[in-house]
Amino acid sequence: MSQDYNNPAFKKLLQKLQEESWQLELLISGFAIFGLFTAFPYLNIEVKAAQNDGKIYSWIVLSVVLVSCAILIFNLLLHVVLRGLWIGALGLRYVSGDIDYEALNYSPKFTNYLKKKVGSFDRYIARLENYCSIIFAISFLLIFYVLAFTFTIISIVLVAKLLLDNDSINDSLGKWIGIPLIVFIVIGMFFTFIDFLTQGWLKKKKWLSKLYFPIYWVFSRITLAFLYRPLVYNFLDNKFGRRISLALVPIYVLILVGTSLRYNTSNYFNSDINSNSFIADNSNYEDLLSDDDFIEDVAISSKVITNNFMKVFLVFNDDFDDYIFAFNKGLKPEKELRGLDSDIVIVNDMSWNKRDSLRKTYIETLKEVFTIKIDSIEFNNDYVFGQGKKQQTGFETYVGLKNFNEGKHILSIIRKRIRKQDTQRLVYAKIPFWYFPD
Repeated sequence: MSQDYNNPAFKKLLQKLQEESWQLELLISGFAIFGLFTAFPYLNIEVKAAQNDGKIYSWIVLSVVLVSCAILIFNLLLHVVLRGLWIGALGLRYVSGDIDYEALNYSPKFTNYLKKKVGSFDRYIARLENYCSIIFAISFLLIFYVLAFTFTIISIVLVAKLLLDNDSINDSLGKWIGIPLIVFIVIGMFFTFIDFLTQGWLKKKKWLSKLYFPIYWVFSRITLAFLYRPLVYNFLDNKFGRRISLALVPIYVLILVGTSLRYNTSNYFNSDINSNSFIADNSNYEDLLSDDDFIEDVAISSKVITNNFMKVFLVFNDDFDDYIFAFNKGLKPEKELRGLDSDIVIVNDMSWNKRDSLRKTYIETLKEVFTIKIDSIEFNNDYVFGQGKKQQTGFETYVGLKNFNEGKHILSIIRKRIRKQDTQRLVYAKIPFWYFPD
């Protein structure tokens, strides 16, 4: 029956489902809100973990999921509140009927004004019903909008990676193809956004529509618009739906701005300052990490060291290979393995002995690149690869402190880099600590 959508019986079924859809809306909203509130803190932690570990692909995917969760939570909560108000209005109508302005015994001025502005109670119920249905539907449509924006950005990145930053393709050919493609995507993204904001203005002008159609066709594939296009045009052909859609955009902007606000107690210090010789950030001390915090670049075991040794942990990220390759060209593989990978191994052309030998060389080069310094004394420690707090991977070592005096000291991590054939020394991290041995 669903195939014959012009069948009167099918239309009758749709009408019946529309009238009873509020029950399904509340059921879905209730389960969704519970699940989203449960998942949101864990997703937030995973996003922070991916960002700290430099896992760009995981960070993009998790960020999209987190934004989608936030949109759904706000919209579905608003839907439940309005639907509850609608149910309350229905119950009140059963008891009290319509508004009897004459029984209120107001002056003619107020009676006429209220009849014009407030109107019938049934109209109020009908408007609440429309608000609820549209907000419920647009909640899921907005997720597709987020995905559309994400896929557009990913398409630009893919073109840049495959054509502009690909050693297997001739540089001239890559630029001749890649640059025009990126320009086309950027311009197309701009026109698509303008068309979205103006609710189809570019499609209404004959000469503009001919120029815009190729862009529309390409972006309908990039943004997967064919999956949700009927929903979009069903909103656009309804004046009430257009108003709700436009009203939600500034609301989201206000929420975004509101959540970014904070109160500063000083002109010079705030909670977002990284550690240095006179600032101590908890993200650099393993024992002070909260459930939502992750190690940022470097961490030591504690702010107050009572043993005659101290653990130093360097968080591993995608940049480490580049640091090492700059000082040891022989470690750079012919085939780049960084990025997305699968646990399914079909062919492994490297023996375990060779792999272990290269890893040992990698660690030796790491000792050359990174130098540990406490106050004015430098150390050249051995590192091992492992996991720190929150399962973050990295390189750890231990530094002896028995020859240091009690009190405050500054741990500095110095990184070497090569610029124009000159070796430079940069401060990679600087962490204060206090040494009071037992």
